[in-house]
Amino acid sequence: MPGRKKIELFPAVNGIFFIILCLSMIAPIVHLLAVSLSSPVYANAKLVSFWPKGFNVEVYKTIFGMGNMWNAMGVSITITVLGTLFALVFTATLAYAVSRPKMKGRRWVQRGIVLTFIFSAPLIPNYLLIRSLGMMDTLWALMIPSALNAFNVIIMKTFFQGIASEMFEAAKIDGCSELGILWRVAVPLSGPVFATIALFHAVGQWNSYFSALMFIRDKDLLPLQVLLRNLIMEEQANQMATTTELVSLLTPEMLKAGITLFATAPILMVYPFLQKYFIKGAMVGSLKE
Repeated sequence: MPGRKKIELFPAVNGIFFIILCLSMIAPIVHLLAVSLSSPVYANAKLVSFWPKGFNVEVYKTIFGMGNMWNAMGVSITITVLGTLFALVFTATLAYAVSRPKMKGRRWVQRGIVLTFIFSAPLIPNYLLIRSLGMMDTLWALMIPSALNAFNVIIMKTFFQGIASEMFEAAKIDGCSELGILWRVAVPLSGPVFATIALFHAVGQWNSYFSALMFIRDKDLLPLQVLLRNLIMEEQANQMATTTELVSLLTPEMLKAGITLFATAPILMVYPFLQKYFIKGAMVGSLKE
């Protein structure tokens, strides 16, 4: 039947579409890998597409030998891990409080959260606030200001409201306080939303560099993305190519490709560990009757 053919045709078209979409996302990474492993002659002439020409691993030997690169990697990992933990704690406590119908002033708090979508904190007051709190040239300046996001609060609040109210009432009967209900009932049932928010925040934290440019002056506290940004600038790339004493073996294009992959690989490794939470059903917090 014609209708049945259309129904069977949709999964095939849908599958082809997503395969093409995935390939379009993987292609830039494959291209960078090919450039970083190619001979400087082909890389500088931009003759490399998706396969290395003149195999060469000197760029990775150089990157792995840079002490400042590993120091920046450690800073990025620290602010990403700790910053994500702070974000989950702050987001969960605020979202749970706003989700409780008996909270006084709940509507005004919700309006204040939504207001941040329209009006964000200006740059100069934000800088003056960080300086007045004594967080200049500290990693706190890279983690605390971005720990709370209105979008994440709304997502978690909606998830908490979807949990059956009988669960909370049973916990109250057992003598749990509101904080106890949060950590013993709401949090264990909210694995998927926690994983989603953690992934969103971790990716944003890992890729951020503007806060470091504003608040950090100590070179030992600069994250990896700042070094990558400096490298992408042509003058910085030329300086790095000169200071490596491998001008004949490396080019700025190869260094850019290699360090870009070096900065991207750690955050890509997080996805396989969190993937299982994204495929769980929407009835995780439901109550069977």
